[in-house]
Amino acid sequence: MKIGLIGLGIMGKPMAKNLLKAGYKELYVWARSKAPVDELVSCGAIASSKAEIGSLCDVVLTMLPNSPQVKEVLLGEGGVAETMHEGQVFIDMSSINPIASKEISEELAKKGVKMLDAPVSGGEPKAIDGTLSFMVGGDQETFDFAKPILLAMGSSVVLCGGIGAGNTTKLANQIIVACNIQALAEALTLAQKAGVDPELVFQAIKGGLAGSTVMNAKAPMMIAGNDKPGFKIDLHIKDLSNALDCAHSVGAPVPMTAQVQEILQYLHNNGCGQNDHSAIAKYYEKLAGILIGR
Repeated sequence: MKIGLIGLGIMGKPMAKNLLKAGYKELYVWARSKAPVDELVSCGAIASSKAEIGSLCDVVLTMLPNSPQVKEVLLGEGGVAETMHEGQVFIDMSSINPIASKEISEELAKKGVKMLDAPVSGGEPKAIDGTLSFMVGGDQETFDFAKPILLAMGSSVVLCGGIGAGNTTKLANQIIVACNIQALAEALTLAQKAGVDPELVFQAIKGGLAGSTVMNAKAPMMIAGNDKPGFKIDLHIKDLSNALDCAHSVGAPVPMTAQVQEILQYLHNNGCGQNDHSAIAKYYEKLAGILIGR
């Protein structure tokens, strides 16, 4: 099986390596930057072009920043879709607006190309170790065909509904993650201001009802002042912008999402856009005049 992968950034590159490790040796890759392509070629991938990926590959994967980039790469002038044909499968692993997923699917259907929207959760660490969670939208037959490919990069692959359902689920995921990080930052700020060691607070509550994967991953980063990105603030702003747009279009109330988006936007405007989203703690540190755990 020939697979094409477009987008070799912080997520796409390790995902490509896991496809190679799983035995998908005919892996054609393309990215705007030459360095990740060269690195993957050294691992056994095949450097390619958008046109070649569109014409040769049975399955085309994308892992790109947002809706405009996916549309441009696929449907723009010189895009992959120009050379695609009936019988191929397109899987967009990017996190984009579900409305855009439906629009892309409708265009590809005119060529007889099936599509899945399959955004992921887990960030760079899980992309590296191949334990991402895939939230998938599409039909059952295409999902069943693609599931082994996705399992080469993840440990959980769930069909959530028709096209757009994957990205709707991802937006729900991003709301929960952002609001959890905000609540965690508030709680650790309270502990610090009250004179209680945030590390001990974390150790005491992480095994109870308040405990979560978010807490286990982000509390140590906040306490250490480590803002090295596993998932950047700017990317979370993008996801929450899509969540707000989707919510407004369907009439869903999302006031907590709007609030945490304002905090993230403040951090972006103050030079923290490339920090990990756990740097929400910096907002509270500035307001409270403290450093959490330090």
